[in-house]
Amino acid sequence: MKKFFQEIKSDIKFKSAGPGQKLTESVGEKAPREKPNQLPLRQPRQGPTDEAQMAAAAALARLEQKQPRARGPTSQDAIRNQVRKELRAEATVSGSPEVPGTNMVPEPKEEGSTHLAVPGVYFICPLTGALLRKDQRDSHVKEAIASHFSTDPVAASIMKIHTFNKDRDRVKLGVDTIARYLDNIHLHPEEEKYRKIKLQNKVFQERINCLEGTHEFFEAIGFQKALLAVPDQEGPEEFYVLSEAALAQPQSLERHKEQLLGAEPLRATLARQRRVFRPSPLASQFDLPADFFGLTAEEVKREQRLRSEAVERLSMLRTKAMREKEEQREMRKYTYTLLRVRLPDGCLLQGTFYARERVAVLYSFVREALQSDWLPFELLASGGQKLSEDENLAFNECGLVPSALLTFSWDAAVLEDIKAAGAEPESILKPELLSAIEKLS
Repeated sequence: MKKFFQEIKSDIKFKSAGPGQKLTESVGEKAPREKPNQLPLRQPRQGPTDEAQMAAAAALARLEQKQPRARGPTSQDAIRNQVRKELRAEATVSGSPEVPGTNMVPEPKEEGSTHLAVPGVYFICPLTGALLRKDQRDSHVKEAIASHFSTDPVAASIMKIHTFNKDRDRVKLGVDTIARYLDNIHLHPEEEKYRKIKLQNKVFQERINCLEGTHEFFEAIGFQKALLAVPDQEGPEEFYVLSEAALAQPQSLERHKEQLLGAEPLRATLARQRRVFRPSPLASQFDLPADFFGLTAEEVKREQRLRSEAVERLSMLRTKAMREKEEQREMRKYTYTLLRVRLPDGCLLQGTFYARERVAVLYSFVREALQSDWLPFELLASGGQKLSEDENLAFNECGLVPSALLTFSWDAAVLEDIKAAGAEPESILKPELLSAIEKLS
């Protein structure tokens, strides 16, 4: 055994002495030392234990909490830039899928589609009765007012003052000033100074001359322009002077003043586009045209302001009341809503409304279509929520935008009478509406 271990030691010393060398080679020449081909094998490392893995995960979580989170823009300029980018993207990108978790306005269908629930949003001119598109209403109303001067110049000039001028505060100031002029004439008819109005007067220039329609009003009620001499002034000045014929009729001046004070802007009224459909399984499906989603310049500014406020609230903790208030504000972005009412026989009554109109307007709309319009009834929203006619709630406050399907239900007393009679009438709508009934597609 001892000899065996000695041989092993000798063999190890021989191998560790390096490569051999021939006797003919010089001592200075050294052969290149070769690297051993095989490296000593390492024992495989064992994986971390479960306790070690849990400790590592906890350490990583603590590190992530210590790292600063990215915050949204806080300066007003950064907020405005972000809002502008978002609005540009929404205006230019079409057909993009809805992002989960966001309240995106659904993409409206094309106008040429044959399956639109309504062809568009239309208005009726109160002067001519013409049916107008949204982009036609303002220009048509102005043309109608201008053509009305030939028949009633006083009424036309009053409509022009209240309709053509958009700044309501400035209109009120100008109208009150004109009323003061006419009051002075009515209270002091014998004094000549009240019958003359200097056109270059500072008050006249700042409050009246800047409004469209005021000159037409003065001329329509009997004022005439005249150049009059002014004391201590070389040249004459231009005045409005009340004619003798108009002065002889003070009641007319008082009536015109009341008309001017009580007038309102002339606006095209929203066309309800009332339609009646046969019972259909598609009653709750609404394919709306682009008019229901387009925003005016004022609405775009409002959306920008709301988005700026939303960006600032990103880092705020919100209560339930705050979240509900924001949801209500989100509903107010819609201008119009399309509503359908399912009647007891399954027929559908449809109409277009402003989103800010009250529930009582819908009750009146339905009542006008009934044969027995004096009988009490109820309207139920989805989920059986009763919409009370007495509550002063708008459609957007009830969540009935941009479209909704409601259910008609008779009052409890009426239902008892119907049960006692043994049969419900075939239809509760007026015959002229049933004659124009359509198929919903």
